[in-house]
Amino acid sequence: MTQQNAPARTRRPWLSAPRCLLAFLAVYLLAAWTPFGQRAENALFGGEGARPAWIYDWSGAAYGSSALPPLEHTAVPTLVVGTALVAAVALVRRRWRLGCAALGVIVATIGGKEVARAVLPRPDLVGARVSLLEPSFPSGHVAVPAALALAAVLVASPRVRPYVTAAGMLWLAVTAAAVLATYHHRPSDVLGTTLLACACHLLATRLLPPADARADVRHPRTLPPVALSLSAAGALVAGARADSLTESLVFAAAGFLCAALFWFTTTQPPARRGAGLRRGDEVPFAACQDAREPDVGARNDAGRAA
Repeated sequence: MTQQNAPARTRRPWLSAPRCLLAFLAVYLLAAWTPFGQRAENALFGGEGARPAWIYDWSGAAYGSSALPPLEHTAVPTLVVGTALVAAVALVRRRWRLGCAALGVIVATIGGKEVARAVLPRPDLVGARVSLLEPSFPSGHVAVPAALALAAVLVASPRVRPYVTAAGMLWLAVTAAAVLATYHHRPSDVLGTTLLACACHLLATRLLPPADARADVRHPRTLPPVALSLSAAGALVAGARADSLTESLVFAAAGFLCAALFWFTTTQPPARRGAGLRRGDEVPFAACQDAREPDVGARNDAGRAA
């Protein structure tokens, strides 16, 4: 087989909506239905409340302080304004299918969070104090930046999409670490919410036509390390507490893990539907190449004609 007739390189996406949902369920079962998981997370609430958190003055918990969106009372306004902006971008770009998919990601993430919070109990397996018995899985505050950022990635133009991705993962990392440092949530809560939002995004891209779901832009070479470094730094600052180094590191690690899941969800090649794609098939690597590159199939046809 000549080089011209060789098939395009393939790369199989390792993240999918079913896998994210299975991971969501695994995180819940491990954290809420095992004594080990409950003890491990309850041990993280041994400090002096929210005040020792470095981000306390920006958490909205302090009297008269301004909350960093979407913390405290800013969650609903942030969701409303963000949804309106996503819809406006889709209208301006006239990308109706992408706009509907983005709004679907927001509705599915927030709605899924509400349903999960209502139906998933947290039994008391270790004799915890009353303040630790209230179900908090998954996190509602983390659902806002996760849903809005993933929706914004869908409707953004290819030129600005890498930077929207970087900004979204930083926002998610800071929010996730902040709600942990202020003792509003457990690590499983923020991880579960992120997995739920990623599942909704992956399902939306799976259902979109290939022309809309195609990742037709490359990230600048310096963007991945810069974006990951900024997310790590943001998680470290937002998750830091003055009374415990161990808690600070755990909270920062959880926030960064949320950002990493966001990054891999939005940068892997999209799953392609149709065209005989079956379970176990691989996604053409050409699907994630820059749109300016010649089509692989066109080059093969030209080679056979020659």
